[in-house]
Amino acid sequence: MEFFRAVRGFNSFQMAMLAVFAVLIAGAFGDSFTVLRAPRYVTFKEGQWPISGERIPDLVALTLGFSVKEDLAWPGLQVGSLFRRPRANALIVVRGVDQLPLPKSGTSYPVENAVPFTLDSVANTIHSLFPEDYPIVLQLAPIEEGVYMGGKANAVFEELPVTLRQIRSRLSQNNSVLDVLPPNSLNRNSEVVQLFFSELQVLQDIVTLLSQHKHLVSEHSPDLYSLELSSLEAMEKSYGQDSQQFKEAMQILASMLQKFADDMFSIYNSSAVVELVTVKKFDSPLVRKTRSILESKQISNPGSPYNLAYKYNFDYAVIFNIILWMMIVLVLAVIAISYNLWNMDPGYDSIIYRMTNQKIRVD
Repeated sequence: MEFFRAVRGFNSFQMAMLAVFAVLIAGAFGDSFTVLRAPRYVTFKEGQWPISGERIPDLVALTLGFSVKEDLAWPGLQVGSLFRRPRANALIVVRGVDQLPLPKSGTSYPVENAVPFTLDSVANTIHSLFPEDYPIVLQLAPIEEGVYMGGKANAVFEELPVTLRQIRSRLSQNNSVLDVLPPNSLNRNSEVVQLFFSELQVLQDIVTLLSQHKHLVSEHSPDLYSLELSSLEAMEKSYGQDSQQFKEAMQILASMLQKFADDMFSIYNSSAVVELVTVKKFDSPLVRKTRSILESKQISNPGSPYNLAYKYNFDYAVIFNIILWMMIVLVLAVIAISYNLWNMDPGYDSIIYRMTNQKIRVD
């Protein structure tokens, strides 16, 4: 008996050490990309392959079955079925923390070169491929006066609180997120804590609106959700990373995100992909200049100090070949027709002369 107790104690010690080692390894990689929920026909392989932050929009496009301009040489995503694609993709970006204590263990990958990104290219692809449908393309991100909301969605989503006044009014209602949160030590009168509660409220309201208006969930065109949460970053600056408020906020946010992923997965009948990107700090800030993700100011080349234009896009070669060979065929056709008309004998080749030039009958 003593031997078996010693063995059990040793195994428990080993498991504890492995868990601590896994946490240290995960923290060593820093920022992470985690798949919270995904259908069976969208397979993410287990591994520690890093993905660049600027290629995350291409990864979202590939999960929806769209093509990308540059091949993504990343082994984490396997090639799925051509006939079954997810009906929605929800990407959540959490700033201010590199890891979250999620209640469920999802497939996670390290993120390198964490630069700001948007899903504008994916949204434009959806609207160009499905112009007659009304897919939901919703983007939420924090700004100084509240929450930035852009994209094309049904008028139902106009009920989401976006300004600070709307957020405070929504939190004071009976069915707010404050009624379902566990007991905590967060000061509800603090502006930083109110920002944290407002982001949780937006997550809850999105699920509530979709549940009440299930006709918005289309079976033909995929929907896209892009949510950026920055309250943890503000709480870290106010309370500190080792404070009790920050740790409680991490636990609450992790639970709410997992619930949001499960609810979205259920609303779309197990045909939705929900990803989470945790970023401690972006390498450069993202400046938002418009109120819609589908309307952006076109500039020639924002990355060039000399205001140089782009060389060409990837459709240039196709368009050039179509116009070139069509002009060559037309020119050759005009030359051939002109040559034949110039060398034609009116007495033998022209039906007009043949019908009018009748011989006089001689009796």
